[in-house]
Amino acid sequence: MDDEVYEELQKRAKPFVDTPNSTLRRVLGLPEKATQSGSGAAAPSSPEAALRPLLADRRLHPGQRLVWRRRNLNRVHYAEVLENGTLRLEDGSVHDTPSGAATALAGNSQNGWTAFATEDGTLLRDMR
Repeated sequence: MDDEVYEELQKRAKPFVDTPNSTLRRVLGLPEKATQSGSGAAAPSSPEAALRPLLADRRLHPGQRLVWRRRNLNRVHYAEVLENGTLRLEDGSVHDTPSGAATALAGNSQNGWTAFATEDGTLLRDMR
């Protein structure tokens, strides 16, 4: 996506609500998707959910809130760990991987394992 397109998306986005994808869906007249992932719709019990091992050995628990503090942008994003190992963002979208969730929030490729942490500051990367 070039800078001009990105700037136009930013103008049309609802602050602190929209992702680039949700803005494009609205502009194009497409219905909102209840669940999203980095590679399409996430099934309620997606076998690709990357956080399943962390849930299985109780390093994470369903309903736990993860945080991404983006100091340079003065923004904080939250994601809820679901019992199937996926992450639900504040906009309601659901993602199979932390990187899919972080990418959806940022609008460009992100490593969610180094972005998201527990509320006590432990990075997901360090929990693996």
